[in-house]
Amino acid sequence: MKEALSVLCLALLVSVSEAAVTKPGIGEFLGCLRSWPSPESPITDDIFTADNTTTFLSSYLAYTKNTRFASPNYQTLMAIVTAKSLSHIQATVVCAKSNGVQIRIRSGGHDYEGLSYISSVPFVILDLFNLRSITVDVPSKQAWVEAGATLGELYTKISDASETLAFPAGVCSTVGAGGHISGGGYGNLMRKYGLTVDHVVDALIVDVNGKLLNRSTMGEDLFWAIRGGGGGSFGVILSWKINLVDVPEILTVFRVNKTLEQGGIDVLYKWQLVSSKLPESLYVKAMSQVANGTRSGERTIAVLFYAQFLGGADELVSIMNQSLPELGLKSQDCLEMSWLNSTLFWEDLPVGTPASILLDRPSKPEKFFKSKSDYVKKPIPKEGIEKLWNGMLKINNNIVYMHWNPYGGVMDTIPATATPFPHREGNLFKIQYYTAWFDANATKGSLDMMKELYEVAEPYVSSNPREAFLNYRDIDIGSNPSGETTVDEAEIYGSKYFVGNLKRLMEVKAKYDPENFFKNEQSIPPARVKQ
Repeated sequence: MKEALSVLCLALLVSVSEAAVTKPGIGEFLGCLRSWPSPESPITDDIFTADNTTTFLSSYLAYTKNTRFASPNYQTLMAIVTAKSLSHIQATVVCAKSNGVQIRIRSGGHDYEGLSYISSVPFVILDLFNLRSITVDVPSKQAWVEAGATLGELYTKISDASETLAFPAGVCSTVGAGGHISGGGYGNLMRKYGLTVDHVVDALIVDVNGKLLNRSTMGEDLFWAIRGGGGGSFGVILSWKINLVDVPEILTVFRVNKTLEQGGIDVLYKWQLVSSKLPESLYVKAMSQVANGTRSGERTIAVLFYAQFLGGADELVSIMNQSLPELGLKSQDCLEMSWLNSTLFWEDLPVGTPASILLDRPSKPEKFFKSKSDYVKKPIPKEGIEKLWNGMLKINNNIVYMHWNPYGGVMDTIPATATPFPHREGNLFKIQYYTAWFDANATKGSLDMMKELYEVAEPYVSSNPREAFLNYRDIDIGSNPSGETTVDEAEIYGSKYFVGNLKRLMEVKAKYDPENFFKNEQSIPPARVKQ
């Protein structure tokens, strides 16, 4: 986002006195919205209600990524506001608050439990997908990116401006920048450069009173909280100012598969011992997945090792054959390419796929899915790995995989309190458990099997608390009802997501949103407030 625009936005600060909360009413809320002064960008055409079923449903589904939540609750969803300007955001916040209507804030729609677009109490979706401006400044190695821009759009803009700059974010190109960065998003540059939130230097946020704040006007405590404290608790992020990082013009990737017959379990066990100790410029991920066996109808486990190295293939092969010779990496396994093309590789797209695919935005959800997460601080024994694999094989007729994402490198040097994201030194790797299915009748069984797999893993992962990654949202670890946020319940899920940082987050919440207007089932409550 251009500096000039930032200055203009700051000149439009709106201070709104608190209004008494009334019983939610669609008429009062819509009347408030439509009377909001926004001559440069009238809001009327960007309000969708259930009266027009076709456009309302298509608007809802466009950024609903999980088919589990593909049917909107017409009893509670009052409207969708597809904001196109700052004034639209301010109007939605102020009108919702003054009429007792809850809001859910959606940038890319990738919340794993749909909390950015579902609720069991009257609410409105504030959709930010139209706010997708990106401005890259190469001399300063910085960029402004609006909340509704996708990672694919951000990567493309950066690459268009420079072949040697990048941003250390995730591998899914359709994820929205607003939520991804808010939750401490990460990617395959993590061991070299840390997380997205480690490179945020400014932000524009609309607070509970509809006022636009930047870093200097919000204060350092709120600025700390929004960099990893998650979306939906402190305000509406309009845009982020980020530092970009250096990458070589050519880097190297590989993908190597190991079956059980090829000693997959031995390689995976050894991977645990070395992956967090490799050079920080090297990121090697291990993925166990359910695959077809050699006989018809047989299901087995295959282990895929993915890597990215900020250097050439010859050096990479040398490092891997010294540190993990069991993998048997060969030069022909490696591909040298630009950083932008590596983002296509990580999406499992064929070599030669046009980079323009990074700009695609799907118009509806493609599958049902469920994900969970864990952190591992000591190697899992081989018998533990086999138990996890057996748990995966019990999930029938589904896509099933388990990602092991390595830590170490610069992650060990950043204090756990630097941002709300606490999972730093002491972690060998993070686990993501994932299953997807296409038949609605398989939903209950799939969710139950995932809970069983999670129970199998318990002896081998972090404990007291059993830590979890906020961006892999998991409602099973604790939640509040849609309309209230009790401190006792929030401490259950909050201690897993934020560990020792939860107390400070709650204190910041009490200072900036004491009445707990911004909330969802796993939001942060104000300290000392139980409601």
